[in-house]
Amino acid sequence: MKQLLTRLTLAVGLAAPVLLAHADDQVKRGEYLARAADCMACHTAPGGAPYAGGLPIVSPFGTIYGTNITPSKEHGIGQYNDDEFFAALTEGKRRDGANLYPAMPYTSYHLMPREDSDAIHAYLKTVEPIERAAPVTSLSFPFNVRLGLMGWNVLYGKDVKLEPAEGKSEAWKRGQYMVDVLGHCGECHTPRGLPGAMQQDKRMTGGILNGYLAPSLLATDLAARGWNHQDLSTFLKHGMSAQGTMFNEMFPVFHNSTQGLSDPDLAAMATFLLGDQPPEAKALTEVPLDKLSPSAQRGRQEYLNVCAGCHAAGGEGKPHIAVAMRGNTTLRLEDPRNLLRVIEDGIGEQKFSGFEHMQPMPGFADKLSPGQLTDLLNYLRQGWGGQPAELAVSDVQKLQVDAPTVEHKAH
Repeated sequence: MKQLLTRLTLAVGLAAPVLLAHADDQVKRGEYLARAADCMACHTAPGGAPYAGGLPIVSPFGTIYGTNITPSKEHGIGQYNDDEFFAALTEGKRRDGANLYPAMPYTSYHLMPREDSDAIHAYLKTVEPIERAAPVTSLSFPFNVRLGLMGWNVLYGKDVKLEPAEGKSEAWKRGQYMVDVLGHCGECHTPRGLPGAMQQDKRMTGGILNGYLAPSLLATDLAARGWNHQDLSTFLKHGMSAQGTMFNEMFPVFHNSTQGLSDPDLAAMATFLLGDQPPEAKALTEVPLDKLSPSAQRGRQEYLNVCAGCHAAGGEGKPHIAVAMRGNTTLRLEDPRNLLRVIEDGIGEQKFSGFEHMQPMPGFADKLSPGQLTDLLNYLRQGWGGQPAELAVSDVQKLQVDAPTVEHKAH
């Protein structure tokens, strides 16, 4: 018996370092997967502790608050086991059996394998527990009846399906998982119908989010806006490229997620979005002033008055101050709402990779008349965006009326 105990003790002693190494590897992998899944963006309030919840997520049905997912047993997920965590992540089911609101992208995560869910859970167990309750989501009737989500989940909960991967490269397959599942990009870049479900027949064609357009990510549309594989990979890694910088909803995605991903994974995401044989990026020809419409020609003076000081008279931009206007992806969108919103709302100071940053851009909503704003939009879009159509003042005013006023635009 003594000899048997000695052998068991020796075996356990030899196995312990292996088990600890496996657990450590799982935690490291889970940390990476949590970054790829962009968990922090929705579960961290501005200025708050990581993963402690409290972020207001504005939806057409009311404001939903990101929950505390630290290992706090009272306020977080400290009492969840792996099965319960997997159910929350992939089925939208809380530990108590209640349904989560689909602001939690379980509609995309439902394709996540169990080992990835377990790794994320293992990592979250290691973060600092925050003993603070997140604000309670309180929607108006009938959206406050969580039981009603049972029917919604039957109809739409597993609508996201992966495109067949036969004949695709390994990079494309990896990119598909990173984009469609972990990154859940379609949740913002796909239009939604009346029940708040993604319109899968229009997947990745663009969606409206709090007055801004999450633009189309279809390969042909990306190429039409000048994107190639290298620029798209760079944009995801550094938050900026020749096409401009990330702002609004995409800046937290860069800050909390994509800048920390590996170069092979970023390249795979670009491969999936553009395809193994990507379409050729469309070159943009700058239009001379005398070839622009009368409104756009008047807009040149508005540009010199309010924009050229930072973006330069020739639209080339200034390093560490403001991006270039020439070929800027926002100007190349057929839909002008993002350009309008940026001009009116401005953009806060943004810090990118390394020492790169862009100074804050003020909003000009109270400085430009409807006519001046329309002229400026036409100048930017026609001169440097390749958009031949001319906006009327009424077009711009309609977009202004449609834009919601919110305190926080949440990813």
